[in-house]
Amino acid sequence: MINNKQKWAFIVNPVAGNGFGRKIIPVLEDKIALKNLNAEIFLTEYHGHATELSAKAAENGFRYIIGAGGDGTLNEIAIPLIGNTDITLGIIPAGSGNDFIQILGFPNRFDEHDWDVFFSAEERIMDAGTCNEFIFLNGMGLGFDAEVAACNYTGEGKVKKGGKSKYLWHIVKTLLFFREKRMIYLTGDERTETDCFINTIANGRRFAGGFFLTPLALADDGLLDICMIRKLKLTERFYLLLKVPEGKHIRDRRISYRQVQEIKLEFTEKVPFHVDGELHFAREFDVKVIPKALKIIYNKNGSHYFGK
Repeated sequence: MINNKQKWAFIVNPVAGNGFGRKIIPVLEDKIALKNLNAEIFLTEYHGHATELSAKAAENGFRYIIGAGGDGTLNEIAIPLIGNTDITLGIIPAGSGNDFIQILGFPNRFDEHDWDVFFSAEERIMDAGTCNEFIFLNGMGLGFDAEVAACNYTGEGKVKKGGKSKYLWHIVKTLLFFREKRMIYLTGDERTETDCFINTIANGRRFAGGFFLTPLALADDGLLDICMIRKLKLTERFYLLLKVPEGKHIRDRRISYRQVQEIKLEFTEKVPFHVDGELHFAREFDVKVIPKALKIIYNKNGSHYFGK
């Protein structure tokens, strides 16, 4: 049951989803009026603006801070809220990939039933992850995964236009031409050196709009799931790719799948990596789980990625 006295902030990225974010604004206005919410809508204007708006909303006493955009925008909104479970974060998917929303048991786009479920405001505490100075909600990736993310950006650092088909083309192109780099990883007292084809470290399960690289992940178990794939021949890449959409790849002998609280990674040179789809570069990586990081609205009857 919604407490109409509580303040709701809706932070919308109007250019998300090739302009879908802007189209959702009148829908939000109708829902706010229908639910008689004490709410304001804020629009992002530049990269990092969502973080500023979220921090200001928290300072100004907003009890619910809701993001409407893609995974990168939602990541920005969450940053000031990490560790503050007095505020509830909500997600309205408006991007192209919308991988994070799967954790919460909602679909990529809301119908009337989904809006009703969303505004019932069922809450759950979830973990997050940190890589160096960056926060992630869904996950981060190195190797092939990061190269696919890099293909999604122009030379000026802007996200290219296009939907799911865009990701599929980037995946096929990268499968053909990607070359693995040497990587060292350390967990506890274990030190291992390998060639890195894929190294996905995740709180969620889905990436690139439909690839379940970490299919056993739970968002509230205090652990990060890691899928490591060593150097593969070209035919092996395509063979394993066909298994990833259903998460069957983790049974393959060439896969190392583990669950950890912390892992350190080293490369001989700077390499691309993505954090919730946002591209960065580094040589060393210190990755940790942040337990019980956020309070978030979820669909308790949906196919969410929380424990019982």
